[in-house]
Amino acid sequence: MTERGPRSAPFLIALGICAAGVFAGLVALGLWQVERRAWKLDLIAKVDQRVHAQPVAAPGPGQWPQVNPAADEYRRVSATGTLLHDRETLVQATTALGGGHWVLTPLQRTDGSIVLINRGFVPPERRDRANRGDNAPIGEITITGLLRITEPGGSFLRHNDPAANRWYSRDVQAIAAARELDRVAPFFIDEEAPAGQSAAAPKAQTWPVAGLTVISFPNNHLTYAITWFALALMIVAAAWYVARDELRIRRSGMREDAHHD
Repeated sequence: MTERGPRSAPFLIALGICAAGVFAGLVALGLWQVERRAWKLDLIAKVDQRVHAQPVAAPGPGQWPQVNPAADEYRRVSATGTLLHDRETLVQATTALGGGHWVLTPLQRTDGSIVLINRGFVPPERRDRANRGDNAPIGEITITGLLRITEPGGSFLRHNDPAANRWYSRDVQAIAAARELDRVAPFFIDEEAPAGQSAAAPKAQTWPVAGLTVISFPNNHLTYAITWFALALMIVAAAWYVARDELRIRRSGMREDAHHD
């Protein structure tokens, strides 16, 4: 087989422009992942600080418009009021204790505003209050837990169905409308487990089980960054190989021309 001739200059220029564009894009993606990793590490540090801080009063109606995930998610708060057990809502849940439901109960505060309280988890056989052995608090109480932002719509595959009383996410606005509640906070509170109680090994009389909030932030950005940078280096290696091969062919052609002369 005869060796191919050198590629044309326009082709090599176009190839170089494409390689440079792909290289720049891959480097940009790698740098973006580095920035995302720094942001994620800062978020994890802030959330860890919030979770272990002393509780502060849950935001009141005047503060509701300013509540947002970046500043308030997982903040440790407390709220005082009366639980409206007759208006509780069961939301499907999967936890370390298995499948079942979250028990969301409205807490009516002294100013008349309402905050939904996630009192904890119950298995299917405990969904009815009469079967829980639940010593449900009556009268004014103070609940401490983690502030959580509303989860509108439903789960990834299933939408909430208020008419059928089937709930797959803790959608505060939809639950408030279904239970005819007014002045409801745009967040709910995950009640924390009582001091000395293990959420992993509840007793029969402790349903619902509080303190099962899972706080997990996947942080694979370093892996992604290394992948993008590695691909960028592969583009450089491929460009070097093409340039070296092209230079070899051109030199070979020049030697043949000199030989014929």
